[in-house]
Amino acid sequence: MDRDLLILKLKKDFRLLETKVLLLIAVPLPLFSFAYLYTSSGNLQFDLPVFPQIFSHLIFAVVISLLLFQYYAFQKKVGPIRNSQASLNEKVMCYGKATYARYWHLFWVGILSATGLFFFDNQVFTIAYALNLIFISLGKPTPDRIIRILKLKKEEKEMVYQINQREN
Repeated sequence: MDRDLLILKLKKDFRLLETKVLLLIAVPLPLFSFAYLYTSSGNLQFDLPVFPQIFSHLIFAVVISLLLFQYYAFQKKVGPIRNSQASLNEKVMCYGKATYARYWHLFWVGILSATGLFFFDNQVFTIAYALNLIFISLGKPTPDRIIRILKLKKEEKEMVYQINQREN
């Protein structure tokens, strides 16, 4: 594939991935914010159903499992492509799919943390959401992260850096 066409395709794919990731980050944020304000303000009162405490433990276990699994699954998906002889396009596509799957897991961590905090008023869900935000910020796709994670060299590295350059 021609170098300029490849860079154009990488830019397009990267912008699409970036948009999808931002949506997956943005949806749980207001839900968690509402749950946090509800539990900390005391001004709002809802007639919420009372669930057994075991559900709080189950939701928290799922949240922690998803946090651990997203990291493991991401590493497992990008690991084989790192040192392979695949084309740059194939490597970046693999990275994009792994990142998208990772952010779906983080999306559900955010939703479950908000749900757990809202219904059980348990502050461990605030800590879980803070951990979620750490993973979100450490995993957000950038050209530097793509280069580091895929261990790109020379020409491939230069091409990935061009992803951030805007068209005139």
